[in-house]
Amino acid sequence: MAITVPEEYQVPLHLFFQGENSHSYDFFGSHKLKKDGVDGVVFRCWAPHAKSVCVVGDFNHWDRTRHYMNKINDGGIWELFIEGIKQYDNYKFSVEAPDGLIKLKADPYGTHMELRPNTASKFFDLDGFKWTDKAYEEKLAKTNVYDSPINIYEVNAGSWKKNGENYLSYKQLADELIPYVKEMGYTHIELMPIGEYPFDGSWGYQQIGYYAPTSRFGTPHDFMAFVDKCHKAGIGVILDWVPAHFPKD
Repeated sequence: MAITVPEEYQVPLHLFFQGENSHSYDFFGSHKLKKDGVDGVVFRCWAPHAKSVCVVGDFNHWDRTRHYMNKINDGGIWELFIEGIKQYDNYKFSVEAPDGLIKLKADPYGTHMELRPNTASKFFDLDGFKWTDKAYEEKLAKTNVYDSPINIYEVNAGSWKKNGENYLSYKQLADELIPYVKEMGYTHIELMPIGEYPFDGSWGYQQIGYYAPTSRFGTPHDFMAFVDKCHKAGIGVILDWVPAHFPKD
């Protein structure tokens, strides 16, 4: 029996299955939502061969019988609204395969993750951060970047400098890296992969969280503050992205 897809989902899902939805992160993952006057979070994932998918986490004691997701189209998109989810709540998708095997999967569209070696996704509402880089954005919009000089400082955030045995936080990086880059005459900072990754020694080249800046250095808002401070100093930020290095661990 065919599943009737909600009208408001038809365009983003059509683009997704065509491989043309460049904003799929706005649909999938976990997003704050008010439904029928109730505050909560909507979870969505793509599991085309799953017999069932459940959301498990801190909020239900990791019990897969509590929150079964609804299959909302024939292509294997699953969705569930859950009220009472708090910032930083850990969660995963509990996926039942066709053979009955159940596996826990982190959210590939999650915006925050547990600190390694733990692997759960964390609900994180990105709203609320106040950008102060309007002047930089306005200047950039009026600049012909193809005719402008560029000098890029490529850096690994985890090895550029440490505080004893500890990594610098995003805030500490902003305080120390930006003045150095300015003094040396660079126009841009290129961060080696900053998306979440399990193995320190990979320098980020084993990404598992493409939408989650690594929690080694702070929260997503902390990373946003780093970018904001770079822009206010007139420094552009380039992110190294490695879709070919997705690890199994």
